[in-house]
Amino acid sequence: MWGIIPAAGLGSRIQPLAFSKELLPVGSRLENGVERPRAVSEHLIERMLEAGVDRICMVISPGKSDIVNYYGARIGGARICYVVQAEPRGLCDAIFAAAPFISEEEEVAVGLPDTIWFPREGLALLPPGRLSFLLFPVARPEFFDAVVTDEAGRVQEIQVKQQGARSNWVWGAFRMPGNVLHDLHALWQDAGRGDEFIGTLVNAWLARGNHAVGLRAGTTYVDVGTMHGWREAAALLGAGPEEQASVLPFRALQGRRA
Repeated sequence: MWGIIPAAGLGSRIQPLAFSKELLPVGSRLENGVERPRAVSEHLIERMLEAGVDRICMVISPGKSDIVNYYGARIGGARICYVVQAEPRGLCDAIFAAAPFISEEEEVAVGLPDTIWFPREGLALLPPGRLSFLLFPVARPEFFDAVVTDEAGRVQEIQVKQQGARSNWVWGAFRMPGNVLHDLHALWQDAGRGDEFIGTLVNAWLARGNHAVGLRAGTTYVDVGTMHGWREAAALLGAGPEEQASVLPFRALQGRRA
């Protein structure tokens, strides 16, 4: 199973930083009695590994060699490859940069590396074989992509950063089979499209008679791309490393270049 991590963003909301925002320390772990910091993107990778991801494609911008230096070729049980997004053309462009590596038969998980959410097993709860979104309740859905579903959980519309959104449930990660990834990619390449946001593209895909589901299994969602979000995440993880059991111990990072 592939995991796609779009990590090419400039991080302008939390600059200046001396490193990529995906490496911003948030939370910590204990390893042999020593407390060590964790990069914010490690939290997403941990959740992907729990869902069964064994190959990760990180999409980076040309100046983000520090991410390559940090993670190298492997983390835990997953191998990592890197694709460079030459220009900041939005989330869709970043996700589809990974498409040449992924066959139609393979499952794909997508998440944002500057977010922290619970439960950790959320991605693993999503059904395979279809486009499915892991949804989280938020107080200000107009800052996110609000997902409107019917009573059966079928997605009716994704309202992208829309005032007066009809749902306070937003997507935080999603899963799909490779054939859906390539179908969305083909639609995105249609003349006049080139969507920046995945929500507007999915709306057009749904209008063609396709189906997606939204699972309201998320409990907590924090966007760490701002100082307010970073403080919120730090408070969320403030219980200390003893209470934050991890499937991604520090030794997994230590051996990442093997």
